[in-house]
Amino acid sequence: MSEIPAKATESEDPSDGARAETASVLACDAGHTLADGEGEVPAGDALWQSSPPGSIYDYIRVASFSIGPDGLVDQWSLRAEQIFGIRADRAVGMDPIDAFVDPDRRERGQRKMAEILDGREWTGVVPFRMPASPDAGDGARGEQGLAEVYVMPTRTQEGEKAAVCIVVDVRTLRSIETDLAASQAIFGQSPFGFLLIDPELRVRRANERFASIFGGTPDDHRGKGVHDYLPRPEAERVSAVLRRVLETGDSITDMHVTGFVPGSEERRHWSVNLYRVHSGSGRPIGIAWLGTDITARRAAAREAAAARRNLALLNEAGARIGNSLDLETTARELLDVVVPGFCDLATVDLYQGLLAGDETPPGLADGSAELRRVAFSSAVSDGPLAGSGTDVAVGAVHHFPFNSPHADALRTARPASIPGEEGGLVQSTLAIPMVAHDTVVGLAQFSRTKGSEPFGDRDRDLAVELAARAAVCIDNARLYRREHERALMLQRSLLPPGDPVASGLDIACRYLPGSVASGRPSEVGGDWFDVIELPGHRTALVVGDVMGRGLRAAVAMGELRTAVRTLALLDLEPAEVLSALDEIARGLGTPGGVQQATRAARRPREADLSEVYLATCVYAVYDSVTRRCTFANAGHLPPVLVEPGEPALMLDVPPGMPLGVGGEPFEEVEVELPEGALLALYTDGLVESRDHPLDEGLQAFVGALTDPTSPLEDVCDHVLNTLDTHHGEDDIALLMARVQGLPADSVGDWTLPREPRSVGRAREYARGQLLSWDLEPLVDTTELLVSELVTNALRYGEGEIRLRLLLDRTLVCEVWDSGLVQPRRRRARDTDEGGRGLQLVGLLSAAWGSRRTPRGKTVWFELPLPDGGSGLADPAEALLSLF
Repeated sequence: MSEIPAKATESEDPSDGARAETASVLACDAGHTLADGEGEVPAGDALWQSSPPGSIYDYIRVASFSIGPDGLVDQWSLRAEQIFGIRADRAVGMDPIDAFVDPDRRERGQRKMAEILDGREWTGVVPFRMPASPDAGDGARGEQGLAEVYVMPTRTQEGEKAAVCIVVDVRTLRSIETDLAASQAIFGQSPFGFLLIDPELRVRRANERFASIFGGTPDDHRGKGVHDYLPRPEAERVSAVLRRVLETGDSITDMHVTGFVPGSEERRHWSVNLYRVHSGSGRPIGIAWLGTDITARRAAAREAAAARRNLALLNEAGARIGNSLDLETTARELLDVVVPGFCDLATVDLYQGLLAGDETPPGLADGSAELRRVAFSSAVSDGPLAGSGTDVAVGAVHHFPFNSPHADALRTARPASIPGEEGGLVQSTLAIPMVAHDTVVGLAQFSRTKGSEPFGDRDRDLAVELAARAAVCIDNARLYRREHERALMLQRSLLPPGDPVASGLDIACRYLPGSVASGRPSEVGGDWFDVIELPGHRTALVVGDVMGRGLRAAVAMGELRTAVRTLALLDLEPAEVLSALDEIARGLGTPGGVQQATRAARRPREADLSEVYLATCVYAVYDSVTRRCTFANAGHLPPVLVEPGEPALMLDVPPGMPLGVGGEPFEEVEVELPEGALLALYTDGLVESRDHPLDEGLQAFVGALTDPTSPLEDVCDHVLNTLDTHHGEDDIALLMARVQGLPADSVGDWTLPREPRSVGRAREYARGQLLSWDLEPLVDTTELLVSELVTNALRYGEGEIRLRLLLDRTLVCEVWDSGLVQPRRRRARDTDEGGRGLQLVGLLSAAWGSRRTPRGKTVWFELPLPDGGSGLADPAEALLSLF
């Protein structure tokens, strides 16, 4: 290459400078390796010496081939096979321009080849493409590359012009540049001490972080050994480890090294990682040392070891204290934790007023109020020790003297250390007030006997923490007891009183709160049921379950139950009732109610899950005349129907989304119920528990309904006794109804043409039907009111008119027409000739109203039967009262 004149060399690669620097560095490293491996050699001899492993040619990919007078490859080196991936037997005879140059550059390449064969030297960077594999199809193209090519003219034995080409893979040079940049970044920017140690265990290179700890510049540490930094015994140990890493290649992780830094007498600790470094050919050339100062971490570890016992005790307290919502049990759990691991004797005293259910414990002013000893534990005796402050029996009510340290601790809410009595067994006692939510609920005493380690500041802090945890659990138990009692009272007050009565149905129901079902404390849930009488001797059956437990769920249940009854009185369809309930449920957690929730839904915001009310509900409307029942379901369990002589089955009612989710409509399903059929609505507490999955519970419930002819009360008891209803995990609501349709002779139904004569005909039909029912006292009133309703239907309604009389516990009269406009009652002025018909209906009937129907509307009124105990209004007096 020395034959190539400098002026004949040209380069198209802008990274020539970097490559030159890279080559210089690598040549320097190669020189060092050469000197280390071979000793001093004359300059003239070095040009012919073979390079040892680890020389520059292990990093730079260099190849050569020769071109004959015909411009074709006539020699192909092994290095060329490695770079281009083409064997010599295939490469010899190839045109290098056609084989490696893209078609759009071949013309220029042919010109350069002609110049080279004419005797000119050439150097440049050439993009090339590998020839496609012989197995590849037509049109296949090989991998692209970039090579720096040195071309030197030669002559053959015959004197013909030829050329020798030397090729360097540019991509390899750029990779070396990147590796050098990464190496510089590691050494210059690493926050850890970094060393490169040569095979002689001398520092070859150090980074700035290492130099900042041990002083000087990185170059000042070149050539030093571990004995220059560490005490002799530690240095010998580290040297042995370095030799083992160099010999075996096994890495060392987190090796702890101890020593000193210049100018300081403080012992320092480092965590060191070691691994062997190799050259490009795989020859070991040294060891990499990565060190981290862990002095502060070791000090923290010693501190943590000293506190490990206390932390273990706190962990045990967290796991064992508060597992029960009983005050006395929680106090005993505290003593089980501290004796004997923390102290030898311990007692817990709680305010008597707290145990009696008072809102605020008394005696906070002087600390001498009555307390009850609820727990005692001792590791040295089975009973209280006289003179130790523990000589009060468990369950006894007592108080501390005003000037005693115990009363002072209760009064100030600060712990007190009480020395033991002379000649007694107790060495010292910690009197710790039990404080929860800034309220003192009692006093815990921890005593150690003589011969034990005395209490220290750390022990006192631990005792305060343990007492505080127990106090919070005790206060939670007190609050839970109060909330549970109030929620249970509220929940029972919101359920239907007594046994519900409905037209055409025999009703039986059961409700079991979780605490009653299990016999142990439990939060009340939001389960409810209801039976609502609707106009036309129809009945609405409702069963629902608010998700969640406690007072919040009970209040939400009361609001939803009230809303259901209100919506039911509007005589809406079941799907419409659930849609309205869904809107109400979404507004329960919003301060502004439904309208505010609707506005808030229009703007994006993070939902507060604690204020989201969700509930499931099934709503059914039963018509005793047609014995048809319409169901709508909002995420609730399906109703169960038992027909006479048939096995029980779950009705296929589409389960919509729970109330409070919104966005989805509810579907209705209408089912005709045979006479004597049994219908059951229930909540999930009846069929699901931790021990019994829902599917198993549903199958067991269906299997328990085997005899629909038995009295309903007996059927309810049989179901509750058969199923697992004592798990206490959730409330249980069960509503059962047996179908008893209205007899055909209790229904009068007529269709009237749309003409004035229909008014008189309606009065005749009503009179005749009432006389057949032996209801002569109701004839006059019924005729008058029927006349008013039919007249209104003729004047303001549409289509044909239908008159229907229903007799059950009351008399119901209905007038149907196709008009959609609902009648509106108004107060007529003295000078008005009309407008008093609906006022008259309201005066003479027990109740009246209107409802929409699929084909129009129905206006109805209801009259009590003569033997019902309520007297009838006199029609004449009612007419006079209108004027």
